[in-house]
Amino acid sequence: MNFTLRKWNAGDLDSIARHANNYNIAKFLVDQFPYPYSRKDAEEYLALIEEQDPTLVFAITVDGNAVGSIGIFPQSDIHAKNAEMGYWLSEEYWGRGIMAEAIRQMVEYGFDTFDITRIFARPFGSNTRSQRVLEKAGFVQEARFEKALYKNGEFIDEVVYAIRKRRERY
Repeated sequence: MNFTLRKWNAGDLDSIARHANNYNIAKFLVDQFPYPYSRKDAEEYLALIEEQDPTLVFAITVDGNAVGSIGIFPQSDIHAKNAEMGYWLSEEYWGRGIMAEAIRQMVEYGFDTFDITRIFARPFGSNTRSQRVLEKAGFVQEARFEKALYKNGEFIDEVVYAIRKRRERY
C-alpha cells in the first residue's frame, strides 16, 4: 500500500485524534500515549513536536491523511551513538506492509541525519506483531527482559531489537 512520511501539521489534528483513539494501539505503548485519545491530546502532541529541527517524528500518511506516527530519538551521554525508534499505525492499516517500509525509511533517515551507529526499539514481549515488523525491517533481537514493564495492572516482558549502521558508513 502506498504511504508517505512527512512532517506533522495542524491539518492533521482530526485525523490523529480519530486514528490514535484505539485501545488496541494504546495497550502496546507507554502510558504517556493516552486512551481514550482526545482531540486535546492530539493538540498537545502536535504542539510538542512542531518545532523539531531536525524532524524527529513524522506522520505516516495514506491518501494525504495522517494514520500513524514514527519517530527517532537520539540518546545522550554514553548512549550518544544510539537512537530509539517508536511508532504506531491505525489498526485499519495493519497487515499491509506499511510499517516495515516506514521503519526502513526511518532507519535510513536516522543514519543519514544523526551521528549514530545503532537504532533500537523496545516492543512489549506480548506484541509479537511489532517484533515481526522489526525483523522484516532488518532489526535483530538483542535482549529480552522478563517482567520489566508494568502496564494495565500486569507485568510484561520488554524486548530490545536493534539495527546497526554498516561499518563502512562509520
